[in-house]
Amino acid sequence: MFQPVSLFVGLRYAKAAKGNAFISFISFFSIAGIALGLMSLITVSSVMNGFEQSLKSAMLDLIPHVQLKTHNAAKADTEKLLEQLNSHPLVERVQPYITSDVILQTNQELMGVRLQGLFSGYDNAVSKHVELGSLADVVEQKYQLAISRYLANKLGVGIGDKLRVILPEVTSYTPLGRVPMQRLFTVSALYSSKSEADMHLAFADGNSLMRLMRRTGEHSFDLSITLKDAFALQPFYEATVDMYSHYERDDWQTQQGALFSAVAMEKRVMSMLLGLIVIVAVFNILSALSMMVREKQGEVAILQTLGFTPNMIARVFMVQGLYNGLVGTAIGTILGLVVANNINAILNALGLSLLGGAELPVLFSPLGLASMAIASVAMSFVATLYPAKKAANVLPAEVLRYE
Repeated sequence: MFQPVSLFVGLRYAKAAKGNAFISFISFFSIAGIALGLMSLITVSSVMNGFEQSLKSAMLDLIPHVQLKTHNAAKADTEKLLEQLNSHPLVERVQPYITSDVILQTNQELMGVRLQGLFSGYDNAVSKHVELGSLADVVEQKYQLAISRYLANKLGVGIGDKLRVILPEVTSYTPLGRVPMQRLFTVSALYSSKSEADMHLAFADGNSLMRLMRRTGEHSFDLSITLKDAFALQPFYEATVDMYSHYERDDWQTQQGALFSAVAMEKRVMSMLLGLIVIVAVFNILSALSMMVREKQGEVAILQTLGFTPNMIARVFMVQGLYNGLVGTAIGTILGLVVANNINAILNALGLSLLGGAELPVLFSPLGLASMAIASVAMSFVATLYPAKKAANVLPAEVLRYE
């Protein structure tokens, strides 16, 4: 713990208005550099966290976090497993799941998509993204479709229009030869999740899809498991391994893992690059303190003759450098929170509005903010060690010889 006298002298040096103008200039820019670097780091990290959360909530809500392939199991076993998983603390919901890669055809266009079945009596995530039409019609009526606005625009269809759904994997013999199973569906709902899922995902009644896929029997579907946190796959696997060990499983990482890995890598790289600004500012603290020690050798020698020990002298300059780091960190944290929280208003004021009126998502991570602030202060403290050691090694007899 700092002795009060060392703290008093260190703060007096740090706040002194007079002195070498060049040293004051470097000290000012070390504080400004830390503040600007930390502000940029907090702003960019918060926006990247927002993007990641938006992708997670929009895209991963529409696909199973974990898929258990249980369609060959006995109905009683599947119902028991469904009940066990529904009561698990990491699980948000469990529902029947059936899907197939299909082709949507109109007179002008063909689009390959993944068609996912919805079952009556179970919650689904697509309902909160529906903009036009009724998802209830899709679930409760035969051969109805819910497609994204993107697919509707590409195919040139709207509510009430017909689409031909072709299943290449399921074929039948006709007088013309072997042809894929196909059926006309009616577009009953349009959704928009504002994610990549809009480009390749459509929804239909699960029973209608099972008929097209020629799945029969009481239990002809798999289980879709949605976790409360999609990134908690490993804890979920470890906690439930005894429940499904004899079932084949799949999860979202095999389908979308590359995208989220790219987002995470981009966030790390951006944080590293912006962190260099803080490191450069910390080196300014080291430079300013080193020159301060050289300039104030006479005062250091006098303090030593007054009874200051080398450790007390070192603490004086550590306090001075740490003061700059704390001030810069405090200013940078406050500015970062303000700028990140108002980033969309700032962009609009600068005439930099995003295409289509979209807004940048912002998500603050208390742990991330605390880590950045603590790292900034810690680097500032480390930067004081060398100048403080040099000050502690000053020999008063040599400095005051010619005074």
